[in-house]
Amino acid sequence: MVIDEEHAYRVCAARDARFDGCFIHAVRTTGIYCRPSCPAVTPKRRNSQFFLTAAAAQSAGYRACRRCLPDATPGSPEWNLRADLAARAMRLISDGVVERDGVTGLATRLGYSERHLTRVLTSELGAGPLALARAHRAHAARLLIETTEMAFADIAFAAGFASVRQFNDTIRMVFASTPSDMRGRGKAPVGTPGRIVLRLPYRPPFDAEGLLTHFRAHALPGVEEVTADSYARTLLLPHGEATVRLTFPTDHVLCSLRLSDVRDLGTAVARVRRLLDLDADPVSVDTFLGADPLIGPLVRAVPGIRVAGSVDGAETLLRLVAPFTGVPLQVPDGSLTHLYSAGDHPVAEALASGRLTVDVGRSIEDLTEELAPLTGTAVADEVAMRVLGAPDVLVLPAHLRDLAPHGPDWRPWRSYASAHLTRKAATS
Repeated sequence: MVIDEEHAYRVCAARDARFDGCFIHAVRTTGIYCRPSCPAVTPKRRNSQFFLTAAAAQSAGYRACRRCLPDATPGSPEWNLRADLAARAMRLISDGVVERDGVTGLATRLGYSERHLTRVLTSELGAGPLALARAHRAHAARLLIETTEMAFADIAFAAGFASVRQFNDTIRMVFASTPSDMRGRGKAPVGTPGRIVLRLPYRPPFDAEGLLTHFRAHALPGVEEVTADSYARTLLLPHGEATVRLTFPTDHVLCSLRLSDVRDLGTAVARVRRLLDLDADPVSVDTFLGADPLIGPLVRAVPGIRVAGSVDGAETLLRLVAPFTGVPLQVPDGSLTHLYSAGDHPVAEALASGRLTVDVGRSIEDLTEELAPLTGTAVADEVAMRVLGAPDVLVLPAHLRDLAPHGPDWRPWRSYASAHLTRKAATS
């Protein structure tokens, strides 16, 4: 990927928050990197340098701005728009695969050698998998430092660091601060004992009601709870079970997590962000679809629509094809009493045996080609849309399929056109 630096500089001069998370603005004279909308005085063009990822800026010797907190931004929509090796790797790194399985495990999941993977990521993104994973760990550590009262040694291992020394060194390098100083500057923890409460950013506008409508229509008792203004569900994460409760203030999503193992924090946040499609670029979507004679009125009535995603690829697939059963939570959380599980079904057996894998590391083409003979094309397409965040998949309920011939007019945003049409039908 190549950044148009002149365009990027104009974005930073305008402090355009729509591009936060899409690239990093680093300042040579201060050694600091920022989000594009940072309120600080815009440096001269000759002193500006641009990177695709925070990890690339860190590898070049820059540290994060304390004022704009560039790691606390929506992620880049590129990782869903693209289906190449770099995008697939970024999705898996965000899910915590390197912390759990190392670079070897990441490369194996993607089907390449470590050497080739490192070469591609360094060329495409300016940083290798270890540097990208370190940036992910630093972000998770900052969240725990500022939102909990956990001991720093516990935070170090919860965030995926191999030692307290590595944790301290990374915090100093990335944030030019110590954990004690960061906790002193941060707000008092807002969670209750056993809960971590976070603010999840997004690019406005944001159609929370559309997501709640979708969740309400598909909710499973015991696994999910939907009210007029909130959504909650159980999660099965790599290190244990969890629950999440989401509410929707005007400028962020308030996320309350109860984790049985805090090592799952980064993974939980990444999966919730994918579930709510928080890294989308709604302005680009609305600008394009708003010009369409059929979809345009829906876009103007409901700006910022999101495509409901997935917290677990296997669960998303099985909910479409297999009967539901449940596994009781070890510690129920109000009406949330069960983890999702499915009854007997050939797809469930294929998933359990490892013959079939449905996760964010798959490419759209490979996944749909593998699923179509097992489930049919319609299910394969919906899984690609929800699990991989594929933006250009037309998924319509049966009573709207006569609109399918309009699909080519809505490319490359057919998934969002589908969401508009389905939302309109559900509320009519």
